Amino acid sequence: MLHRAFVALALAVGLAQGTLFEGPTEEVLQQTYDVIVVGAGAGGAVMAARLSEDPRVRVLLVEAGGSDYMNFNISVPARSSTLTGSRFDWNYTTAPQTGLNDREITYPRGHVLGGSTATNQMVFSRGTIDDYGRWARVTGDDNWTWDGLAPFRRMVDRMTEPADHHDTTGQFDPALHYDGPVSISVAGFPLPINPGVITTTEQLPEDFPFNLDYNSGNPIGISWVQSTIKDGHRVTSATSYLADALNRTNLDVLVNTRVTKVLPVALEDGTPAVRGVQLAQSENGPYYTINATQELILSAGSINTPHILMLSGIGDASSLSAFGIESLVDHPTVGQNLQDHPFLGMSWFVNSDDTLDNIRRNTTLAAELISQWEVDGTGPMGLAPSSQFGWLRVPDSANFFASLGLDEDPSAGPTSAHFEMIPENAFVSKRVTLPAEGHFFSFIAAVVSPTARGNVSLASANPFDAPIINPNLLGTSVDVAVMREAVKTARKFVTAPVWSDYILSEFGAFAEAITDDELDAFIRDQTDTVDHPVGTVAMGGEGAALDSELRVRGTKGLRVVDASAFPYITSAHTQAPVYILAERAAALVREGLTF
Repeated sequence: MLHRAFVALALAVGLAQGTLFEGPTEEVLQQTYDVIVVGAGAGGAVMAARLSEDPRVRVLLVEAGGSDYMNFNISVPARSSTLTGSRFDWNYTTAPQTGLNDREITYPRGHVLGGSTATNQMVFSRGTIDDYGRWARVTGDDNWTWDGLAPFRRMVDRMTEPADHHDTTGQFDPALHYDGPVSISVAGFPLPINPGVITTTEQLPEDFPFNLDYNSGNPIGISWVQSTIKDGHRVTSATSYLADALNRTNLDVLVNTRVTKVLPVALEDGTPAVRGVQLAQSENGPYYTINATQELILSAGSINTPHILMLSGIGDASSLSAFGIESLVDHPTVGQNLQDHPFLGMSWFVNSDDTLDNIRRNTTLAAELISQWEVDGTGPMGLAPSSQFGWLRVPDSANFFASLGLDEDPSAGPTSAHFEMIPENAFVSKRVTLPAEGHFFSFIAAVVSPTARGNVSLASANPFDAPIINPNLLGTSVDVAVMREAVKTARKFVTAPVWSDYILSEFGAFAEAITDDELDAFIRDQTDTVDHPVGTVAMGGEGAALDSELRVRGTKGLRVVDASAFPYITSAHTQAPVYILAERAAALVREGLTF
């Protein structure tokens, strides 16, 4: 079960020596660890890498998925759609969604070293000044402000040349990017729609202003997308943070092993010190226990972190008792406050045959492009789903939300968008398969300051049974109204003169949705998820599960470092905010370690 190997790290570091344990061997079970980290996604990889920089700190990183993080389908950006439902996915399904006509939807979560950074759509967006300002207000901790997080923000990313080495002047602001381990780039292959998107910002600047770099903290407008891609290859927390750490003798990585519970190891001043984990590779066991001497970090993600806590007796005591679980700490908020970004695709027929639809229909072409990518990472297979996107607010927002019965804007403030718009050079839908004929331009719309709240709850006391996941997508009339406004904005975008000879007509049910009622019906039938769950073990004031330093209240030695700690969802894709949060968390943990 012990696998000592040179781990291929093709993105930047060649070969780095690292010990990977394929299961809980005696060598792991008998080792003494200062820190145990559960989950190797964005949060867990940062924690393992940063803490193991100090050779005195012995760290164990436990990942439920496997070690094949350099898999072909992970490495090729354009193959990201193949990962949902694969062995790299937890293969979760939601409860019926009231806002989506009671549909159940697939709910992808990464199940491999790298977590969801290995399976997501690779967008790198930090969030906004107001997003973090709201976190600071909720927690009472100004270190969570945009300015307070500046040192940690600078530790994450590094802008690199795109795969085609084109001149990127005017596509981002170099002053906003630093020298962190996560390589990012703008798109490395030109798409025919790119000039039209930028021209629209010139022809309709009041509605669609150009924004040089959305990672400034104020993303409002249309920008070039920055993606976790280097030389045409996906960059994950495993190929960045862990790549630099796997050759350290004080870091052990245990894969294919699920943490089923966290365990108290002692009482300290009457408070349970929760520094132990129960491990297993299958429902039938065997089950093992390992304890950390100083800190236990839960970074299992917004679904699995609350699931583990509840299985351990940390959650709503009355709910847990129904499953025969003895309460360790009564935290009614654990598993609550689930927030996510609803996703809607809408497409137009276009007067062109130069769209990415060709690759999906023509296996010979796809194979040729893969061959090109294998040589030097160039071509469309090295692209993220979009080269540009927009972060926008509803017009006259105060009156808009007042008319819906809200006393205040649900966004964090004027730098935070209400919705996102992502133009695509292809047909896009999670509900309708690619038509056999025709070429398409599409928009993805996402509600990025949602008002709906869902939850994660237990289905049973068996840790190998999936929890009940209810993101409550479009669960309020406000979120439906914002999505309706996004659809109207997309329609306005294509009225710019630059599109007059390109856009032909709307596709399918989208074309038939004219009135508000028809739009709402279309929206509820077609909406899915962007796959950004957050907030299920949120930090906040006294009633929150976590304090402002991410410690689980009512325990000692236990922290949560992943997107479940967000009190509010960012008006941003969530991987970059998790990296930033984890950088601060690593500093907090380092400060408290003793030797």
